[in-house]
Amino acid sequence: MNFSIIRYIMGWIIQVEGVFLMLPVIVACIYKEENGIYFLICAVAAVVLGALMTVKKPVKKSFYAREGYITVALGWIVLSLIGALPFWISGEIPHFIDALFEIISGFTTTGASILSDVEALSKCMLFWRSFSHWIGGMGVLVFVLAILPMTGGESLHFMKAESPGPSVSKLVPKLRQTAMMLYSIYTGLTLLEMVLLLIGKMPLFDVLCLSFGTAGTGGFGILNSSIADYTIYQQVVITIFMVLFGINFAFYFLILMRKVKDAFHIQEIRWYLGLYASVALLITINITWTSGGSVWINLKDAAFQAASVMTTTGYSTVNFDLWPSFSKTLLVLLMFIGACAGSTGGGIKVSRILIYLKTIKKELASLVHPRSVKILKMDGKKIEHGVLRSANVFLCTYILVFILSLILITLDENDLVTNFTAVTAALNNIGPGLSKVGPAENFGMFSDFSKLVLSFDMLAGRLELFPILLLCMPSTWKRK
Repeated sequence: MNFSIIRYIMGWIIQVEGVFLMLPVIVACIYKEENGIYFLICAVAAVVLGALMTVKKPVKKSFYAREGYITVALGWIVLSLIGALPFWISGEIPHFIDALFEIISGFTTTGASILSDVEALSKCMLFWRSFSHWIGGMGVLVFVLAILPMTGGESLHFMKAESPGPSVSKLVPKLRQTAMMLYSIYTGLTLLEMVLLLIGKMPLFDVLCLSFGTAGTGGFGILNSSIADYTIYQQVVITIFMVLFGINFAFYFLILMRKVKDAFHIQEIRWYLGLYASVALLITINITWTSGGSVWINLKDAAFQAASVMTTTGYSTVNFDLWPSFSKTLLVLLMFIGACAGSTGGGIKVSRILIYLKTIKKELASLVHPRSVKILKMDGKKIEHGVLRSANVFLCTYILVFILSLILITLDENDLVTNFTAVTAALNNIGPGLSKVGPAENFGMFSDFSKLVLSFDMLAGRLELFPILLLCMPSTWKRK
């Protein structure tokens, strides 16, 4: 175990967060809020601490997968502990576990909140909640890789540990260029959404916060009504960009490289868009048939909620907990499926669902034709055994973590729908669930123990389970 490289990278992560903490200070100055001092204190402390950790460069710069996974997991935990401090020491969220839950929900782009009155927070606190989505959406390690010269291909271990999806590869020969390319696309799409919302006459502060939340597929609103009080134009813009940020960023890279045919040849994206459109249409038909109302308004709400849930953003325009059972069931299924690999969305990922479906089809065919040899392919390429094994292990681990978490939070004696959808929302980084954790409710009624369990789920879900689980293995910490 190369502890020196872990310490060095952790120092840079803390410094980067210290710089980010200065942004709410600027917001506090603009709105003349005294709570900005707490962000300033935390920012200075983080920069100093991080600088001390990076003064001595590691002698041995080589590292392996173990160091990569451990650094990412520890980095996200430390990021959350520091990020929670302004909420706590300012007294705006007086209980530390609540403050920690809130910021973990922010960084992991979950959007689940313990707050019953979001509008009571100061502007600088609201900004920090939403900006945490933007930081966590693409990943803080990807950002560090973009600005910090690292050793060759070994840095891929960091990106593999932090990027969502079955596999991660370099878009360009050098990993640092890949990280810079990803953040350029990410920033470009964010700015484009901001421009369109400004054209729709949304206030600048709202534009910033909601664009950060959409880009990171997070879902922290700055109004108690989430997105319901905004105009139809503004809701449509947010819907479109939720869908766009749920797409694998390799698609945008291929578009930029003028490889349009290759971009649209990606099978996962075709399935993602097809599934989204189908569910939105089915929900529209269902709520129109059972509740009446304008077909176009129902389509707008169905398209918004299907996008919000499938991309694991968590914004809402209506209380979908009041929708018919058929529509709610479709939304819960979308919670598990999630967005594309390589996007900012959570969930199991469409690519894994495709792998599982192809595997089932192959096994059924082998029962009828035992001697046949069928090779599983994705986008015309053979699916390697390592990818299949990883996908299967992920599913088994996912089910075990889900069941254990569900059992643990039942100690709070909430109803089954609440518990089931709370774990679903946390592990898949969705935000709202159903019943007591529906879009009109919050997670504040859970005990501290359950909040810690759900916080673990949010971190595990965002980091694809294994980096967080590796922290719990004694063998991980052996020097050799």
